[in-house]
Amino acid sequence: MTDKIKRIYIPMTETGFYILFCLQEEMHGYGITQKVKNMTDNQVIITAGTMYGSLSKMEKDGLIYFVREEEKRKLYYITELGREILQLEIDRIKRLYRNIGGA
Repeated sequence: MTDKIKRIYIPMTETGFYILFCLQEEMHGYGITQKVKNMTDNQVIITAGTMYGSLSKMEKDGLIYFVREEEKRKLYYITELGREILQLEIDRIKRLYRNIGGA
């Protein structure tokens, strides 16, 4: 992992975090949007423009890859680099939680 990629993605935006988190299984943009809405009780809504811009950038940066097209929807999956970035962010969030008196 390059320092440049780390600087770009850590700390992550909520949108970036949820996209990578969801792509631990094959999924398309609309599916991610729906899953995030459900996971966050409609508190985080990812618009189409944000979703597809983020997917494009993450694919270009090597965090995710295109798997296949299904019914005109592109399915993506997280790469090993994406998993490393996601884990760094999870560790960062856990540290923040500990520092405010969490478990």
